[in-house]
Amino acid sequence: MTALLERADQAISVTAMVRGFSARLKEISSRATERLVIFKDNQPAAVIINVDAYQEMLDELEDLRVEAAARERLIGFDQVKAISHDDMRARYARKD
Repeated sequence: MTALLERADQAISVTAMVRGFSARLKEISSRATERLVIFKDNQPAAVIINVDAYQEMLDELEDLRVEAAARERLIGFDQVKAISHDDMRARYARKD
């Protein structure tokens, strides 16, 4: 939960969110508030973040996935099975 909520002002109840939705949305859109954790029945139910922040998270996640795939491939790399760049181009180059 600590990762979800860094400061108390990032928590909001569903009722308070409904009453002040427009103002809260403006805070998120302008990045004045990094995120809002919406609570329902004293339990976190949803997180609202800025679209740009969401895209940044997706980009970072994709970078981490690519890095993990590259590490996995390097671990299993077999020099004997490797082909040169020129051989690969000759094998897979488009012939139009």
